[in-house]
Amino acid sequence: MVLLETVLFAAAFYPVLLAWHAVAAHVPSDTARILLASALAIPAYLFFAVSFMLYSALATRVLGWRTADNLDLPLNEFSWPVLNWGRYSMTIHVVRVFAGPAFRSTTFWNLYMRLNGARLGRLVWVNSLSLMDHNLLDFDDEVVIGSDVHLSGHVVEHGRLKTKRVQLGKGTVIGVGSVLGIGVTSGPHAQVGPLSFVPKHTHLEAASTYLGVPVHKLH
Repeated sequence: MVLLETVLFAAAFYPVLLAWHAVAAHVPSDTARILLASALAIPAYLFFAVSFMLYSALATRVLGWRTADNLDLPLNEFSWPVLNWGRYSMTIHVVRVFAGPAFRSTTFWNLYMRLNGARLGRLVWVNSLSLMDHNLLDFDDEVVIGSDVHLSGHVVEHGRLKTKRVQLGKGTVIGVGSVLGIGVTSGPHAQVGPLSFVPKHTHLEAASTYLGVPVHKLH
């Protein structure tokens, strides 16, 4: 895992260093180099971040690191499905640390999630970095994920890893700071209020509003 992340980081950062070296070679004074480095810092970071997202998604796809659906396995046996889940989760975490702050709630972050296995419809808006197990996320058109929503396809209970796909219907809105368990499904235009908890395997009815810890249907 460390070796892979080191290689991906180097591959994404190396072109930035080459470009800087090529430009700096034609700048005569140290003051001008400092000013140029300051001006290019943000563009260089954005180039690195996009490259890192793309390389990471490609690497997990090639290596087959994904969270398998419908798992119920003990963590301490370190079976291959558990190990692949762990590696996959680590790559997502590293990307969201280095690239997520710049690209959350943008088309670039949606593209990364799609390349990383998520099924996202048109006009999906994801304003949270706390989404894991991308290949177990299935969002229809116009789904909105609010800031700091925690949502994943896995849970660890009593030392066992359990997984299940999360499927959100068209126009579903998940409010700020809410938490969704595994196996949650929703009908079209369901809405979850802020700071709510949706237990695992809950079905949210179409065109209904839910709120609370755990959620209850308002109307």
